[in-house]
Amino acid sequence: MTVIIDKPSVAQPSTRILSVEPSRLEGIVTVSGAKNSVLRLMAASLLTAGRIVLDNYPQGLLDAQVHVGMLEALGKRCTVAGDALTIEEASPPPAELVWDGRSIRNTLLILGALVARNGAGSVPLPGGCDLGGRGYDLHELVLTGLGARVWGEQGRLHAEAPNGLTGAEIVLPLRSTGATENALLVASLARGTTRLWNPHIRPEILDLCDFLRSMGATITVYGQESIEITGVAELSGTSRRVMPDNMEAMTWLVGSVITGGDVEIRDFPFDDLEVPLIFLRESGAKIFRDGNVAIVRSGRPYPVEISTGPYPGINSDMQPLFAALGACARGESRIVDLRFAGRYAYLPDFERMGVRSFVRDGTAHIIGTPTLVGADVRAADLRAGAALALLGMKAAGQTRISDAWQIERGYDKFLEKARGLNATLAYHGS
Repeated sequence: MTVIIDKPSVAQPSTRILSVEPSRLEGIVTVSGAKNSVLRLMAASLLTAGRIVLDNYPQGLLDAQVHVGMLEALGKRCTVAGDALTIEEASPPPAELVWDGRSIRNTLLILGALVARNGAGSVPLPGGCDLGGRGYDLHELVLTGLGARVWGEQGRLHAEAPNGLTGAEIVLPLRSTGATENALLVASLARGTTRLWNPHIRPEILDLCDFLRSMGATITVYGQESIEITGVAELSGTSRRVMPDNMEAMTWLVGSVITGGDVEIRDFPFDDLEVPLIFLRESGAKIFRDGNVAIVRSGRPYPVEISTGPYPGINSDMQPLFAALGACARGESRIVDLRFAGRYAYLPDFERMGVRSFVRDGTAHIIGTPTLVGADVRAADLRAGAALALLGMKAAGQTRISDAWQIERGYDKFLEKARGLNATLAYHGS
């Protein structure tokens, strides 16, 4: 059966509270399509009038639902049949995205796609997780480097290139995933050749490159050094299976470790998580591989010392999960986030659950405890929310997480999957 997706409500996110009871994760779970991939592919659909089909589509993601609404507002028709999302063009996209609902970080890629296709674009300023120091200057650098003018005004971001975009040499001062993605989108329809230096090459980026190539783009990746994109006049429709979500895979893995669980994780992206898995195994996690299935059996872990960095290292999204691991370890763990220095807003909530911690010289020190206690806490962002949910499974008594809608932004069917692993969770309130 084919179902037309309704546009998400423009109301504020739900104020429901997620309650978590002590639980031991056990059973089988299958990893869904990746949030950090599918949203990029959805933005790329704006580059063509052709039909786009995305298999393994994680339709439960709140951010994906918001993105569908934005695509509909830009003239696309989105339908879901089984686990496939089909995007077709009902009318050519206008230059302005009129959207009164919750904004997401992906509006920056929508802006790039609109400028590439129309010569002009206007979108609401991006939303997403508030991680500190996360502006749009590198996206502006990419667009201006290709000949666009970019400015902000009254809560919106505008760009125009009345003479079209022209290929150029662009040097990113730091490796940015979002700026790399935007360069791939806009340069695919620009005149001539673009060379992007110092890109952030990670699995989602390589997947986007393959997706754009299947649409007719000409892209060559030179490792972490550079990417060369030769623009074409137009791109065609295509089909793609959304890659498995490495953050979801990590979440169930860490959950199994800290709850002393026994979990079989299917469609596990081993090749994309080589470095994090080394640290997890060294911290005491017992991980066995059977093809694309991870079997995780473990009790209380040892402390970890990590710093985040570009792929193949540990990305910033993972550090709240490592912090949850450290909260349950024997001794002191240390975490340095080299990308978002202020991304420790969850530590006061950890402390409410009995975890001692402090930040000194940019390093988070987390002293593990065997006696976590349930508490009223808040999900500062989606990964912090997931980390708190895992700690709630380990804590004595009930944990109540406000702003838990943040978790649903980035996890497909989180409640359903956690319950399938014998976790006791429930939503309360409106």
